[in-house]
Amino acid sequence: MQIVTKDEMYAIDRKAMQLGLRGEMLMENAGQAVVNALLRSLSKDERIMIVIGKGNNGGDGFVIARMLKSYGYDVAVWLAAENYEISGDAKKAMLVYERSSYDYRTIHKESFEAFRESLAKSTLVIDALLGIGVKGMLRTPYKEIISLINAQQGKRIVAIDLPSGVSADGGPVADAIQAHETIVIHHPKLGAFTYPSRHFYGDVHVVNIGIPPAISDQVEEKRFVWTSHDVMRTFPERSPTAHKGDYGKGLLIGGSKSMSGAITMSAKAALRSGSGLITIAMPEEAVIPIASRVMEAMYMPCPSELGQFSGEFSTNLNGFDAIAIGPGMGRREGSRNMIKKVIERPIPLLIDADGLFHLSSMKERLRDRVAPTIVTPHEGEMARLLGVSVEEVNRSRFQLSRQFAMEYGVYLVLKGPFTICTTPTGCQYVNSTGNVSLAKGGSGDVLTGIMLAFMMQGDSLQEAICNATFVHGLVSDELVSKEHSPIDLIASDLIAGLPRVYKLIASRSL
Repeated sequence: MQIVTKDEMYAIDRKAMQLGLRGEMLMENAGQAVVNALLRSLSKDERIMIVIGKGNNGGDGFVIARMLKSYGYDVAVWLAAENYEISGDAKKAMLVYERSSYDYRTIHKESFEAFRESLAKSTLVIDALLGIGVKGMLRTPYKEIISLINAQQGKRIVAIDLPSGVSADGGPVADAIQAHETIVIHHPKLGAFTYPSRHFYGDVHVVNIGIPPAISDQVEEKRFVWTSHDVMRTFPERSPTAHKGDYGKGLLIGGSKSMSGAITMSAKAALRSGSGLITIAMPEEAVIPIASRVMEAMYMPCPSELGQFSGEFSTNLNGFDAIAIGPGMGRREGSRNMIKKVIERPIPLLIDADGLFHLSSMKERLRDRVAPTIVTPHEGEMARLLGVSVEEVNRSRFQLSRQFAMEYGVYLVLKGPFTICTTPTGCQYVNSTGNVSLAKGGSGDVLTGIMLAFMMQGDSLQEAICNATFVHGLVSDELVSKEHSPIDLIASDLIAGLPRVYKLIASRSL
């Protein structure tokens, strides 16, 4: 499922029309696709109101209204503009609606009370007021209409393509429809995956309107949603003749005397996620608390100073297939030196947690690496890496992720709601699983372990990264839906929940 910006969607529409798919044909396809989606949950006694604006989104609304009326539904249609203001393809849709002997009413000062009464009687409100072209603050009557719709109690609100008042590309929201569901036309837009705009969408469903995929393939910046279908398509299968060496020898570097839990969870998650062999490198003073909790791993005690790494490894790093560094390692100079040493090694490397703190002052070294690098910041760590504010990161998650990944030649996993995985070539994949229960200490350490394991299984690093984030989020979804709440779920619960998700994958039940 491809994600596009407003301008990219306009370009796709233009190219479709150049092929001979006229605008009114695309509008008809859009309206019919939305109605087909609506029919799955409509009851015949539904009282439907469709609120229509003067743009192409309103044209979609006229098609939807005509189709629903033809199926015998009770539909009240209200137009938030004068009919002479409607032009282009939307006007054609309006004329077909009128010629079908269907009526509508116009919202203005004299009819506003009648609109209010009609709204009060409805059970379903369909928002076809404003489309992807909306700019700036809302004006009368849209602001008043949206406020009145949002104030209704017990009504289902469905937005068409995006909630009216929300920018297609995301950003601040002043006044917008608070939808329970949004039926997106052909491609979801950027704002459906960034906050605060995502808050207004409710559940999101995408409908296809028949634009050939070859047109969307021409979009320069590639963004996709990583779904269960992608996981099932790419998840590696295990050979009955395999041995432990086939699934990787991984090295986890981290931990300290006062922070032994993070690297312990990473190791357990890596082992639960199919690693053949895992070795943990930790300061000497942290060996006992870590080794006593992870019996299946091997250990590399390293020289320590005040409970943290002193900066040297106790042995060479030859023979490992992948390295992950950072969880619980602390921020002393010795830990910084460990980061420098592993960056120099020609081994696939994942940098997380305290490793990212040290990386912020030495990221130029990433340019010279000959092996793949994965960095997994949350918004605060990303802000530090870029030298910008957290607010700026949240405003431009897609753009800044792509910029950093391409500039430094890394795979960047920007964690948070709708985690974005960006490749060194700038392709972006948005994770479709997870919930607020993951906003707790230790969740990222579990992801590090899963990702390290997946890095050593299969041929595609991009697929491994995307599958790891998907599994991590799906475990939380499964646990919250069946056993836990977002409040009580903790990181170690995620490790315990991994087997059920891998069983779903093995049985192809995602």
